[in-house]
This record gives sequence, C-alpha cells and structure tokens, in this order.
Amino acid sequence: MAQSGTAARTIPSSRFAWLMALYAENFRRIQQVVDLAALDEGRWCSRGADGLDLHVDVLARHRYMLELRMSYAFADPATGLPEPSAYVRVYLDACQAEVTHCYVGQRWQDVLGTHPPAHAVFAHRLRMNTFLSKWLEHLRGAGHGGDWLPAEAAA
Repeated sequence: MAQSGTAARTIPSSRFAWLMALYAENFRRIQQVVDLAALDEGRWCSRGADGLDLHVDVLARHRYMLELRMSYAFADPATGLPEPSAYVRVYLDACQAEVTHCYVGQRWQDVLGTHPPAHAVFAHRLRMNTFLSKWLEHLRGAGHGGDWLPAEAAA
C-alpha cells in the first residue's frame, strides 16, 4: 500500500511518553510566538490582531533554560491576578517547554495538596500543558510573535 505524502506520526506508547511529546510540541509552538533568543530578562509585550496585549515576563535566563510568565494585560475580576497566566520553563537543550503552574502561588502542591497520588499529579500536568498548547496555537493565529516591545514602551 502506498503511503501518502504526509509524514506518519508515531503515537506515544505510554502516558509519560505522551506528556513528553506534548512538552516538545509546546517548545515548537512557543518558538513561533516568543523570540526565545532575543528577549532579555524583563517584561515584554506583543500586540496581536486580537486586540489583547500578550505580556511575557522573562523571569530568569540560564544557559540551557528560560523561566517565563505569560499573561494577557488584564486581570481576573475575582482575584486580581493576570488571566490567563502560565509559568513556563523552556528547556533549550532538550527542546521542551512545560507549564509549572498557572496562577501566582498556585503550584501543584497548592492545588493538589502535599501528598497527592502520582496519577493526580500527572493528570494536572497534562491539563496545564494541554492548555498551554491550545493557548499558543491561539496566540499564533492572532498574530502574536512578530514585534516585541518592552512593556513600558507598549503602555
């Protein structure tokens, strides 16, 4: 049987492999939205066609890793926190990006407790990183990722 011109995708054989593949997909997508090599530590702003300013805070830049916070320039009326918001670790050497938490002070321990079962931690990581994947896809479609301005200049 002849194969089509599209590349065959391999379905990961385990849930862990699925999560690692999602991290790799998030890395590819974040590269399309954020200029990882050019942004220094600080707050940066992208104006997309959706009318919403995307803020990316480069919290730390290490040799092989970046720590980012991504959020829109508006706050949740109930909490006052940026909404949506995602803290992302980008592993430059491994070409992976993972969400560590989605709100200020909301690490997995805050959400799941101090001794959650492994399946609960896994499910939580899968949900957060699926959210990031979909959000990055939306941001790219909305035209984010072109010109980045320091947030003060964009205000």
